[in-house]
Parts: sequence; C-alpha cells; structure tokens
Amino acid sequence: MSAGRSEQVTAPVTGTVIRVDVAVGDRVRTGQELVVVESMKTEFEVVAPADGVVESLSAAVGAGVVADQPLVVVRRAEEQAAVAASSGPTDLDAVRADLAEVHRRHAIGLDAARPDAVAKRHARGQRTARENLDDLCDDGSFVEYGALAIAAQRSRRPVEELIERTPADGLVCGVAEINGPLVGREQSRAAVLAYDATVLAGTQGAVNHRKKDRIFELAARQRLPVVLLAEGGGGRPGDVDVPTIAGLDVPAFRLFARLSGLVPLVGVVSGRCFAGNAALLGCCDVVIATEDSSIGMGGPAMIEGGGLGVHAADAIGPIDVQVPNGVVDVAVANEAEAIDVARRYLSFFQGPVAAWRAPDQRRLRHAIPERRTRAYDVRTVIDALADEDAVLELRPAFGRGIVTALVRIEGRPLGLIANDPRHLGGAIDSDASDKAARFLQLCDAHGLPVLSLVDTPGFMVGPESERTGSVRHVSRLFVVGANLGVPLCAIVLRKAYGLGAMAMTGGSLQAPLATVGWPTAEIGAMGLEGAVRLGFRKELEAVADETERAALFDRMVELAYEHGKGLNAASMFELDDVIDPIDTRRWIAATIAAAPIPPADGKRRPNVDTW
Repeated sequence: MSAGRSEQVTAPVTGTVIRVDVAVGDRVRTGQELVVVESMKTEFEVVAPADGVVESLSAAVGAGVVADQPLVVVRRAEEQAAVAASSGPTDLDAVRADLAEVHRRHAIGLDAARPDAVAKRHARGQRTARENLDDLCDDGSFVEYGALAIAAQRSRRPVEELIERTPADGLVCGVAEINGPLVGREQSRAAVLAYDATVLAGTQGAVNHRKKDRIFELAARQRLPVVLLAEGGGGRPGDVDVPTIAGLDVPAFRLFARLSGLVPLVGVVSGRCFAGNAALLGCCDVVIATEDSSIGMGGPAMIEGGGLGVHAADAIGPIDVQVPNGVVDVAVANEAEAIDVARRYLSFFQGPVAAWRAPDQRRLRHAIPERRTRAYDVRTVIDALADEDAVLELRPAFGRGIVTALVRIEGRPLGLIANDPRHLGGAIDSDASDKAARFLQLCDAHGLPVLSLVDTPGFMVGPESERTGSVRHVSRLFVVGANLGVPLCAIVLRKAYGLGAMAMTGGSLQAPLATVGWPTAEIGAMGLEGAVRLGFRKELEAVADETERAALFDRMVELAYEHGKGLNAASMFELDDVIDPIDTRRWIAATIAAAPIPPADGKRRPNVDTW
C-alpha cells in the first residue's frame, strides 16, 4: 500500500469477533491489534498492516465472520516510512512479566535464596542437596524435573509460604551426565535424586513421591543408572491435600526395586536415613555412607511409638554398626568423598576407558611368600595387577575372608573376587560366601567379566561355623557361580583346596574360560596337612618317637605338595596352564577379549540380591 492509499484487513479464519479495539478515525501503528476473532477456542489477532488511520470498520463484537471477510480499512499515513523506522527493533533482552515470575519461582528454590538453611547445613559439616548434585554431575548437564513443586499442604498453609519453605517438595531430581570426559557423553547419562534435608527433614511427600515415580520410570525406559542421595526421615504425615488412608499404594518402592538388575543403582548417605528413605537405600547395588551416618528402618519416633524405648537418632544404625554387618559397602569421611566414590563406582559400569597405566608387573613375581604357609595381604596382588588408581573395594569389613572389588585391566572394567589368607587362612565362611555370591550377581547383571584369585584351604568348618547356617550360605557361591552369564577367569595364586576352591571357580576348575596357576599354586581335595593326618593316621601313630613322627609327617606333606603343585596339576590338565605372574595382565586381557558379552535386550537376571 503506497502512502495515502487504503487497504482492507480481512478475517484470518472463520469464527466469531470477540473484541474490537479501534474505532473509525483512530490512528494506528504497524502491527497494532485491531480486532480479535475466536475460532476453535483459539484467538486470532487482526493487526494494522501499516501506520495510518481507521477509515472504516465492519466488525462488531459477537458477529460471525468467515475467512478473508473484510473487517477494517486502514488509510496509510504519509509519514509511514519515518514512523516505521523510528519504531526500532525488538529488545531481545527484555523480560516480560510472565517470564520474570518464572525466574522468581526458580530462584526461590536455589541455595542463594535460602542462606539460613544453607548456614545450618554447613554448621553441621554437611553440604546441601544442590551442592552435592553440582559436584556429582558434569558441568551444565543437570536437567531438573519438578523444580517448581511444593508440598501438598495448601489446605493448611499459604501457597507463598509453601513456595518459600518447601522448594521442589524436598527432592531435587533430574537427569545429568556423570563421568562424560572419562567414558564419553553417550555412556554418561544418569538419573539423579537428592533428598533435601533442609526441607521438612528430607521426608517423602506426596508430590516428591510422584517425582520419584517419574524419574524411576524414565530410568527404566532409557536404561539410565540411578544415583540416590537418600538422607531423610521417611514418610511425611502432614501432606493433607491428598486424600489417603495410609499411602501404601504409592508405586515408588516397587518402581525402584524393579530397576534392580536392569541398571546400576548407587545409594549415598550422609547424616540420618530412616524408614522409607532407608528402604530405597537398601534396594541399591552399593551403599556409600559418611562416618556421621545413621541408617535404620525406623527413626526415633517410630521406635518409641512401637514401645521399644527412647533412642537418640545417632544411636540408631551408626556407621560402626552398619559397616561390619555389611549394610554399608564403602565408608567415607564426608560428602565430598562420598560423591567422588559414587562417580568412581558408576564409571566401572559405563564402559572401558582409553587412558590407563599399568603398575610395574615385576612386583607380582614377589607378591606371594616363598614360605607356603605364610600369610600375606592379597590386596598387594590386586593393586599390582589392576591399572593404577583403578581399584574400588566393596564391603571390606564384612565377610573378610573374600575381597570383592571393581577393577580395570588395560582400561576394561572387571569384577574381582579374591581369598584373603590373613582372615581364617583364606577359609570361606558364611559371611564371605554371601558377600561374594551377591557381588557375582552384581557383575552378572551389569555385564562385567569376573576375575577370581584363588588361595583358600576350603570352606570354614566346625561347630561354630555350622551355627551360622553355613550349609545354606556357602552353597550360594555354587548356585550363583554356576549360573553366571558373564566370562569368568581364575588364577590359583597358592592354595586351591576342596569345595571352597571349586566354589571360587564357578563350581569346577573347568567352569571358567581359563584356569591357570602361578608357580606357587597347589591344588588338592583338602588341605595337604589335613589330608596327611587323615590319610596316614595309622602310619603316623605307629611311630612312637614324637620327633620321628614329626619328621615323617613333614616328608609326607612334602610328597603331597609335590603331587599337588601347580606344575604337576597342569601336567594332568587339571589346570590350563601355569604362567609367569608378570604375564597375568596380558593373559587376562586376551582371554576376556575372546569372549565378548552380547548386549542384553532386557535384564540379564531378574534382580541383584540386596544382601
């Protein structure tokens, strides 16, 4: 439309006029709203095509119109070009009122807006939930779900108070990348949840239950590992907005438990963790807890309500109880260390790494004492065998006869079990069996090959051992080991005796992909000394002189050792080979590389035992 000419403005759709904002003779600006037409519950603006004056108007509120029907005629002003030029471009940095309110609501939940709550947390030597997540997640990768949620207490408290006092309903959660620079972004995605102890004591509210459900379902759908910071007091009775009797129909616990065996589940605790929070924690594959933690299936109020006495929170499941009994896998000094361990643990299930360094392998030649009955620390073998700084031991104070650890060899993650001769001479008791069997399930569920380092006189025996139910407990190693779907390799470091040695190798020395010995290896149906005492009792009793009897015993043991030593066993093909310890890493890498693990469409096993 040239200057001074008129132009018709028509209806964009068929509908009803719901607003007329101008009259004949009004001056209008380019883009100014003239009329609004509603169609299918949607409003469509009719705007001025140029600066000018309304010359005629045929639209009326309530009138029906059809698409392209003329509604307004605008006569263009002579100064159009100058006016249009003076209007200027849109300010892209301008913040409208609706966006400003969104920014305000998000800011209320951040630590910067809650200095008193943060100060109290720091005074206890602890970090906030958001500080822990900032440390856990790769920079800029955290995408939060439910940041604007508030507690379901609108009927008893003002909404603005709930916004200020119950941000995110006490649960900060979302998805993020963890260890991206180490394993690559594609392998690093994870679901993360952190109860906020500064909001209603980190309790489980109606809305944050729904948030958990959402994240757990997302983790199942996308096969995301889950890291749960579980500090908190369990169920919250004050959420009165949601009609319920007991809330026993919430799906969160079932949804989380169904993730077991599907994705790695990492639990972290600092401070108090009771009731529902502890139930979720107990479902995790690994529990990492700080030295100030208290973990229990009921807190002080529940205990007192059950008529079981009055107990301080810190006296319920403290760390010096939960570490030796096996509840806690890794004990740490503080939250910073806990987050570091969580990242390290998760990295073993995120795939191989490209950068690694091998220790001096000559150390392995001297790791086993030359005196065959001398105790030693098998961790020196593990540290020399694995890549540098690539060993994470789990439950070291529980089931001490077997070491369970995550390791890397040539950058590839493995699960490792090893007998520890410093505890019961390496004999396998009930606790060690439970610990090792559960660890094997963990490796099997998540596709980690297993390396077994064998040095055991067998299962622990005797009246005291049988009081622990050892017949059932030790057999778990046979049942789990015989049903592994991941590759198993075994190295006989020294003693491989009886049923215990068989259990350490999947039920038979022939069960692993390969079973080799070091030069110090010796195998037998039972310990050599015991076998001589039982098998040659009459011959020994026939010698009256104690000195001569001892000398005869030593000679018989030496003969038994020569018969059962690794080289002789390999000559009878009861071992696949006897190798130089310095070649062990190469042997492991080559053996496992020959047996790739196919990807799983679903779960490799139904779940991982919590015990």
